[in-house]
Amino acid sequence: MVRMSAEERRESVIRAAVREFAQGGYYGTSTEAIARRVGVSQPYLFRLFPNKQAIFLAASGRCLENTRRVFAEAADGLHGEEALQAMGEAYIRLIAEDPAMLQMQLQMYVTVAASEEAGDHELGELVRAGWLELWDAVRIPLGGDVRLTTEFMAQGMLINTLSAMGFPAGHRIWDGFSDAVGKAAGSAGSAGSAGAGSAGSAGDGQG
Repeated sequence: MVRMSAEERRESVIRAAVREFAQGGYYGTSTEAIARRVGVSQPYLFRLFPNKQAIFLAASGRCLENTRRVFAEAADGLHGEEALQAMGEAYIRLIAEDPAMLQMQLQMYVTVAASEEAGDHELGELVRAGWLELWDAVRIPLGGDVRLTTEFMAQGMLINTLSAMGFPAGHRIWDGFSDAVGKAAGSAGSAGSAGAGSAGSAGDGQG
């Protein structure tokens, strides 16, 4: 068996952490569960990351990075309305094919709010910086149009909310979207709702 390098193990931990935190949130996910998913011991996990917060920061950063890359690749060589449509369709595919990306986003926002309230601003600073990069990834192919960028991001957050609540394709809640977006987003909602059935049920593991 080929041994994985520390960097490869670290990458495995980040991928596993996205899945675990997406389901259980920060407070409901133990480092033991992450280690078990990767197939390593907790002591080894803490050789790669100093603590649970560092793992969550890495998972949050990966979630934002993946979304930003999806936008950038979709809009490559396009401008204006074509870029807008391509980015929207690419985002719908992302959350439909990988519901954990949507669930991780939502867990990330909740945890930022709780951290800010507790006076811990590290996660908030990372997420805000990542969001600004997302914003610019959308704004640039739209010719710097702030209004269109705002509308795109606002629609995306509404899609997140409705999909997370599990509104199915064909429901009247999607009538304000184009047929293609409503159908795809509704399918993402059904998949995400089914995959999140155990969210938050892992207890208050603080490992």
